Amino acid sequence: MSSVDTFRSQGRLEVGDTSYEIFRLSAVPGLERLPFSLKVLAENLLRTEDGANVTAEHVRAIAAWDPAAEPSTEIQFTPARVIMQDFTGVPCVVDLATMREAVAELGGDPARINPLAPAELVIDHSVQIDVAGRRDAFERNVELEYQRNRERYQFLRWGQTAFDDFKVVPPGTGIVHQVNLEYLARGVMTREVGGALRAYPDTCVGTDSHTTMVNGLGVLGWGVGGIEAEAAMLGQPVSMLIPRVVGFKLTGSIPAGVTATDVVLTITEQLRRHGVVGKFVEFYGAGVAEVPLANRATIGNMSPEFGSTCAIFPIDEVTLDYLRLTGRPADQVALVEAYAQEQGLWHDPSSADYVEPTFSEYLELDLSTVVPSIAGPKRPQDRIELTEAKEAFASVILDYVDPDTAAAVRAARQVTDGLDESVEETFPASDPIAAGEHADTSAAPREPGHADAARRPHKRVPVTLADGTRTEIDHGSVVIASITSCTNTSNPSVMLAAALLAKKAVARGLTAKPWVKTSMAPGSKVVTDYYQKAGLWPYLEKLGFHLVGYGCATCIGNSGPLPEEVSEVVNEHDLSVVSVLSGNRNFEGRINPDVKMNYLASPPLVIAYALAGTMDFDFEAEPLGTSETGEPVFLRDIWPSPQEVQATIDSSIDSAMFTADYADVFAGDERWQTLPTPSGDTFAWDPESTYVRRPPYFEGMGMTPDPVTDIEGARVLAKLGDSVTTDHISPAGSIKADSPAGRYLAEHGVDRRDFNSYGSRRGNHEVMIRGTFANIRLRNQLVPGVEGGVTVNHLTGEQTSIYDAAVAYAAAGVPLVVLGGKEYGSGSSRDWAAKGTRLLGVRAVVAESFERIHRSNLIGMGVLPLQFPAGETADSLGLDGTETFAVSGVTALNEGTTPRTVAVRAEKADGTVVEFDAVVRIDTPGEADYYRNGGILQYVLRSLVTS
Repeated sequence: MSSVDTFRSQGRLEVGDTSYEIFRLSAVPGLERLPFSLKVLAENLLRTEDGANVTAEHVRAIAAWDPAAEPSTEIQFTPARVIMQDFTGVPCVVDLATMREAVAELGGDPARINPLAPAELVIDHSVQIDVAGRRDAFERNVELEYQRNRERYQFLRWGQTAFDDFKVVPPGTGIVHQVNLEYLARGVMTREVGGALRAYPDTCVGTDSHTTMVNGLGVLGWGVGGIEAEAAMLGQPVSMLIPRVVGFKLTGSIPAGVTATDVVLTITEQLRRHGVVGKFVEFYGAGVAEVPLANRATIGNMSPEFGSTCAIFPIDEVTLDYLRLTGRPADQVALVEAYAQEQGLWHDPSSADYVEPTFSEYLELDLSTVVPSIAGPKRPQDRIELTEAKEAFASVILDYVDPDTAAAVRAARQVTDGLDESVEETFPASDPIAAGEHADTSAAPREPGHADAARRPHKRVPVTLADGTRTEIDHGSVVIASITSCTNTSNPSVMLAAALLAKKAVARGLTAKPWVKTSMAPGSKVVTDYYQKAGLWPYLEKLGFHLVGYGCATCIGNSGPLPEEVSEVVNEHDLSVVSVLSGNRNFEGRINPDVKMNYLASPPLVIAYALAGTMDFDFEAEPLGTSETGEPVFLRDIWPSPQEVQATIDSSIDSAMFTADYADVFAGDERWQTLPTPSGDTFAWDPESTYVRRPPYFEGMGMTPDPVTDIEGARVLAKLGDSVTTDHISPAGSIKADSPAGRYLAEHGVDRRDFNSYGSRRGNHEVMIRGTFANIRLRNQLVPGVEGGVTVNHLTGEQTSIYDAAVAYAAAGVPLVVLGGKEYGSGSSRDWAAKGTRLLGVRAVVAESFERIHRSNLIGMGVLPLQFPAGETADSLGLDGTETFAVSGVTALNEGTTPRTVAVRAEKADGTVVEFDAVVRIDTPGEADYYRNGGILQYVLRSLVTS
């Protein structure tokens, strides 16, 4: 029982022979009109009401929710479970292990540090596509994965035995979000509480922003930083404001030739343009029943790309059908149905007692209007209709090849077309917070650029491939074509469409271009099963799409190296080449260091671009090749019909596949089972390890936090522009030999071939600090014209690496600040973007607006997020980053209050002073507590020891 039940909502629900304790929403008038997602939050409050953290006033506030009002009421959301992937999960377990030791040092019981909510980690981010285009690719990649990650995997094996309620899905099983969708998600949770079996909605937070994929199953969840996830595992609720909810009505049906990927790219563009940052998106209406579950998951998956906290579909018959298909037990399916109907969480607009929810904003999409699309070359919301792809590529290639000419062309077009490209989108300035992360600042209009495919620049360079093939590579050549990522590999309609297209292409004698690195990384073994049952694997392999692994791979930058001869030509001649992937992220520098332009596409279009070999291609007008009889073969000739795809789905997929593949999902293969596993409540750290090291977060920590201080004498470590993502900030991708991290590993005896990726070394703070702000595409305005992790050390005036400058500043006792633009910290929920920032000595980040998760993570690491006054920027204030900064008024936090603004004083070398009031982006009392304690982990640790 909850300790308080003001509304007397506690009751019983009988399902079959089992009786469940539930907390009825019908006990509180007003909840019936709420959107599905807010009803789930309301039940959460009813069930966790304790009179302190969660009160009756919180329940009344959500019952009286005003859909038109800006969010202002803080509530505490307690997720039912936590889901992690290994890149972000390893640091979580490292921190938990370190907390056990810290608790002991403070006189507490180390065993107190245990997940209080189920926590599941899926190892899916470590496989790299070193080997591709051959039959043994999977085995070789897995072997390399274990060689590189042996220490990490041993550590995770220890965690699985040392911590209660913590499970690990071993490597080679699937992508975390697809495993969550197909197996881990319960729909409705059950747990023994006080001797009663309690039923409550399945909710989760995850250490990956695409946790929202499970929204397609009616499970409310979203991505949080690893820091927040650790706190949730330890029983700390997620502090949040009751959000605005955007109702999105779907009507019509998807036309022939259009895929779920095309739908999600269209929705992403539409929602980005509307502005949904910080809001919930919820789909409703009669059209929802026409959307298959896999398509719902594809849409939910892309929530981070359009900026919403979640993008959820309610529970209905389609949900139950999917639970049955994926092998969930009959009694679990019955519980989901009974619970949803009892609690008003069931979606059936045709029902007589159905109450259409009230929403804050309304949008609609007629699915019949969607056309085949791709997105790129560097943002997922930049959708391009496939028929315009060739011209769109010509529009942007000049920016990569000859930026000066591109600027001149745009200036000329501006005059002739009357376009004013200097105008940016503006947002209400009355509320600086609303104008920040709760406003969409990313849907800037696409620049027209060159836009003439006939006149776009070429640089055709001969290359001899490893097998002796002589060919040539040009600007726009597709050098990576990868079917990868949870977004699409969870969806049989697009995966089987790709395989059927491959079959038709092979039958017509088509082949992938020899310079294209092709790969297939399914999201779970079920995909492999239905490919085999449908007899389609041979055709995919014939085109080079061999199985390379079960993991995120290309989408997170684990694309592996290009063939050496291709890489040499690309770099020697500075070619702007392309990747095409079926993923959700295509930010600059993310996919492969040799590849400047990245496009998202559906799986069948990935294969089509492998056949074409270039972005400079019009699928309507140009043939992909010729048949054995000499007839031209166009994309339309090999595109499978919806009827073909559905017939293949019906004949090749059944629930037995899911039951068999997930029967021993936590057991792993022989490699996993034979890993030597350390034992004990505390971890025996290896001082020689370069993968897992004890972090310094709790060193010297006492039971009472030190007072918060103002910032004096700070220098600017980096001055950054708009849309700086966590990919720019957080260490990611391969580790270069001449980088600070590379030098560290070499000094510790690691051979260059064994450097592995930053993601694999997230358990070693020494590597991660050195890789923070080190992205090869980072543009620090302190060093104009230079890309990468470079800055100016203002103490000496020398240009140096950001890490080396931070070390010098720390030695001199100089605190640091970072200046940013709009959308600072957008992208994946990378906790190291905040951890690395703090460990470099950054005390505050001053930006125009923040992405939700990163702002929260900065606070969780004791870094102060500040926002420029509405309408102001670093440039408009005359700040160039050479100033010395002081921030006063922060000490008000010591009095238990959070100041709305603080005074910032920036003094230039000539004595000129710039002063302004910065908005303090500590938005809730809970965040203020975390900041006062120096971070969320310190707060939790002190709470556990004193409780």
